[in-house]
Amino acid sequence: HEPLPVSGGGSVQPGGSLRLSCAGRGFDSSVCGMDWYRQAPGSSREWISSIDTQGVTNYLEAVKGRFTISKDKTKDTWYLEMNNLKPEDTAIYSCLDGCTSPADYVYWDQGALVTVSS
Repeated sequence: HEPLPVSGGGSVQPGGSLRLSCAGRGFDSSVCGMDWYRQAPGSSREWISSIDTQGVTNYLEAVKGRFTISKDKTKDTWYLEMNNLKPEDTAIYSCLDGCTSPADYVYWDQGALVTVSS
């Protein structure tokens, strides 16, 4: 599997916003959806959002109403719009196509760090 780099991370104050981008590569985007994950310091990785090939989205309850997942079909790029960020959202955010098991993906270091603090 090719690495899926994530861009757009950074440091914001509580209540701030960021938009993460994920460049899809190495898989058939007409077949595979996209998942976003995050790993907070000292915690295990958790799934936070997904979008399938039909555009159906799902969210972790903790981010529902604040985060929005989307896809630019012309660029094979996926986005995670994050609003009203909270300190507990601090984590490394990564993306992975829905056809690949997280256990089989080794490029988690391609994620982006999001830090929310005052």
